Amino acid sequence: MNNFITLNNGYQIPQLGFGTIQQFGKQIEDNVAFALNHGYQLIDTANCYGNEVEVGKGLKQSGLKREDYYLETKLGPTLYENDQAIGNTLKRLGVDYIDVMILHHPVNNYIYAYKMLEKAYKEGKIKAIGLSNFQVAQIQEIIDQCEIAPMIMQVECHPYYPAEHVYDFCKKNHIQLQSWYPLGHGNSDMLKEAIFVELAKKYHKSTVQIILRWHLQMGFGLVPGSKSLAHVEANAQIFDFKLTDEEMKEIEKVNKHTPFYKVTKESLQRLATTKCNFEEGE
Repeated sequence: MNNFITLNNGYQIPQLGFGTIQQFGKQIEDNVAFALNHGYQLIDTANCYGNEVEVGKGLKQSGLKREDYYLETKLGPTLYENDQAIGNTLKRLGVDYIDVMILHHPVNNYIYAYKMLEKAYKEGKIKAIGLSNFQVAQIQEIIDQCEIAPMIMQVECHPYYPAEHVYDFCKKNHIQLQSWYPLGHGNSDMLKEAIFVELAKKYHKSTVQIILRWHLQMGFGLVPGSKSLAHVEANAQIFDFKLTDEEMKEIEKVNKHTPFYKVTKESLQRLATTKCNFEEGE
């Protein structure tokens, strides 16, 4: 079971996806196939994860037809002016189209890169386009200088940091927010918050499942990842209960208004120059 969210171009994608960061080789092949057969329909990856070939193998291993799953990936910053990058991404994944493709970081020539996404979108190679980790001013720049408004915005988001500023802007502009770090990178303090412990007991769920359910009810898309098959399966078991309005308001009180992911000049420079593991061969 999965909820679907409708993007501003009318395209629908599953609200819950499986994230594949820091998973490689046969493990991610098996985990993708497992996820698609245990409650997931959306797989999230990225050029810079270095696992798109293996993700593609996992898609085939699942036994599902292409129309029965959804695929999301991110264009790496060092490829923002590479006109072959999107076509090469399709080849690595072994598919004819990608459901969602987004720019991974707001560095380098992201205007040119976004226009590459627009071209591929018009050609039917991508069904929806968007951004990741962009600030409000940068999202507005895309809207002002490009033809097609972003459909999805992937950003760090969780109860400790619900990204209100970006969320408010995206809501106003009909851009779907999608959470990475939906568990605050597994932050132990957040998982031990009294409200989550209390709700876990009430609903006979784990604190992780309570937090993931919060994301659903906030209307966010989310792409939790795990190397543990037990956790992968458990993370999808969040559609058989519902938090009350009062419980959602109580969760608001744990907001610390501070992200775990810190953006610095050094980190942006690193993101702008670090090549994906396949680039030497392309």
